[in-house]
Amino acid sequence: MNRQIIKTAHPIAGAVALLTILTFWSATVFSKYLGDPEMIVQVKTMILYGMILLVPAMAVLGGTGFKLGGKSTYPLIVSKRKKMPIIALNGLIILVPSAVILQQMAVSGKFGTLYLIIQSIELIAGALNIILLGIAFRQGLKFTKRI
Repeated sequence: MNRQIIKTAHPIAGAVALLTILTFWSATVFSKYLGDPEMIVQVKTMILYGMILLVPAMAVLGGTGFKLGGKSTYPLIVSKRKKMPIIALNGLIILVPSAVILQQMAVSGKFGTLYLIIQSIELIAGALNIILLGIAFRQGLKFTKRI
């Protein structure tokens, strides 16, 4: 793939991933504290549909990041490279399964203790990914001298 396309796709995928996760997180908090059960079901269902955008964005982000960074030992690149496995595993092991389980529980009207525990774990994991993606995004901007 052309290096210029990769250099363009990487920050776009990063922005899409970060904004998508931030939207999921914000909508979850908003619906939990200001919405009713029907709104929660809608939000949880839309999050599942949003995975159609998020998963490819994360794949492009990771793939282009590894292409651009290669085996570089430059500290900013090394730091970014260390974050991606954490972000990916957090998404695959916690966030995606939680989204599916919480949507199913919401549709069934099961908003009890188990729902709240899973929701809390999901919010913490989501916040971690927002922070890590945000830091990596900022590092990328520093590296390219855009800030």
